[in-house]
This record gives sequence, C-alpha cells and structure tokens, in this order.
Amino acid sequence: MLYLVGLGLGDAKDITVKGLEAVRRCRRVYLEAYTSVLTVGKEALEEFYGKELILADREMVEQEADSLLKEAEVCDVAFLVVGDPFGATTHSDLVLRAVKLGIPYKVIHNASIMNAVGCCGLQLYNFGETVSIVFWTDTWKPESFFDKIEKNRQNGMHTLCLLDIKVKEQSLENLMKGRKIYEPPRYMSVNQAAEQLLAIIQNRRLQGEEPEITENTICVGLARVGAPDEKIASGTLQQLSTVELGAPLHSLIVTGTMHPLELEMLKLFSVDSSSFENNACQRTS
Repeated sequence: MLYLVGLGLGDAKDITVKGLEAVRRCRRVYLEAYTSVLTVGKEALEEFYGKELILADREMVEQEADSLLKEAEVCDVAFLVVGDPFGATTHSDLVLRAVKLGIPYKVIHNASIMNAVGCCGLQLYNFGETVSIVFWTDTWKPESFFDKIEKNRQNGMHTLCLLDIKVKEQSLENLMKGRKIYEPPRYMSVNQAAEQLLAIIQNRRLQGEEPEITENTICVGLARVGAPDEKIASGTLQQLSTVELGAPLHSLIVTGTMHPLELEMLKLFSVDSSSFENNACQRTS
C-alpha cells in the first residue's frame, strides 16, 4: 500500500491521528522536500513519529518514482507531504503511476495553505484562481500571473498568491556542465512579491494602460501560517513592499470586493489603519 499523508502546516504534531498511525505502520517513509517546508526539521519529525525519514527531493520524485512505487508493491510505504497531499500536481502523478502498476493507495488529508488563508478573515468562497509568483531573473520577468490577478479582481474575487520556493536548484553554469552543485535555498518574501507586482503596474502604465490593481489596492501578507509565530499584515500593496514578516514561508493575497465583515477582520491586522479609511481602491459589497 502507498500512503500519501498530509502533515499540515506547523510542526510535527500537526499530523492527524490517522496519518500518524499510517506512518508508524509503514516500513519505508519518504518526506517530500521541495513544494513546501515545515517550521521544524527532519530530525524533529523522526523523533515524534518514531521513524527514520528518507528525504525525497524533486529529482527523486520526478525521475525515480518507479523505484519508490516498486517498494510499495511489497510493503507499506508512506509519502509525507507538507500541507495536503494534493497541494501539488506532482502528487497526482504519483497516484496515477501507482494505479497503472496496480498498487493500492490511500490519501490522508490535512490542512493546507489553500484553506488556512481563511485565518486573515477573508471568506474562502470569495477567492478566484490561485496564482504562483515566481522569482524574476535579469533575463526572465514573466507577468502572466498579474493578468490572472486582474481577472479575479474584475470578477470581485480575492487572489491567493503562492510565492516561489527554490530548493536544490542549480546555476545555469553547473547545469550545463552537469555538476551536481546546488544553490542555497531561497524563499520569496511578501516584500519581494509586492515589489514585482509594483514593477508590473509601472510597466503597464508605460504601455498606456491603467491596471486594475494599483499601489493602493488592499492586500494581505501571511507568514508561517499554522505555526505559533504566524504573522498576518494587511495594508496597501505599497505598504506590503516594506512590511517585515520574518522567516518563510510567505503568501500574499490581493483582495477583490470585500464584505463589511471581511473588512472588519482585515483591520485587525492593519499595518496602518488610515490606509483602510483613505484607500480609494477599497471595494465593499
């Protein structure tokens, strides 16, 4: 049996009772280590679960999934995922491969950022399409995610922006030379995401457009959701480009039309309450 087990968002104790029972039954336990991170390390998980964990990076899951599945043919194997198992498409691929090989699987769900963002007070059913904001480079500055945010906002919907994670990435030079040398991990902050959005707004204006999203659009920055030191900050996009939210992981929400209750909740986390009173781009239903 292959078990896909969600670990939740905080620390070792966020696993469900059902998930923990499955982990303790399994002979081999893999920890997926590239779509998200917990606030504690592998050692803390091993101590709490009473099991040795095998780190599964992107390379292993995408290129060596068959060997992992071969093990699941002869013994119980657990594949641990931060958040919920279906928070990333890679894990759907693992299920499809298991089905093709005739290997039974079981999914044990948990909280993920997709539903935990409700902690800021915005109502989950008012969210539109989720987008990913990627790190720009000197030569690659995509803007497609901005169009999706604009479309959501035109429809009155909020947008959850998942911020880029670079784990076990190679430089172009090392990649071309086939050297398995990896860059230090990088996690996009709310500041960096806001700065990229502000740059796109300026670009659009230079092209003669007036974007749906401006420097004064109310946004929400979230850090380490589900952890004891969770941090939430609401304010204008401009304000969030300078707010300090600390260690990863960060997420950003661009608001759409807000119900008065949503607005009241966001004010609890305001960087500056006057930004809500004076904000010309604030929308309420």
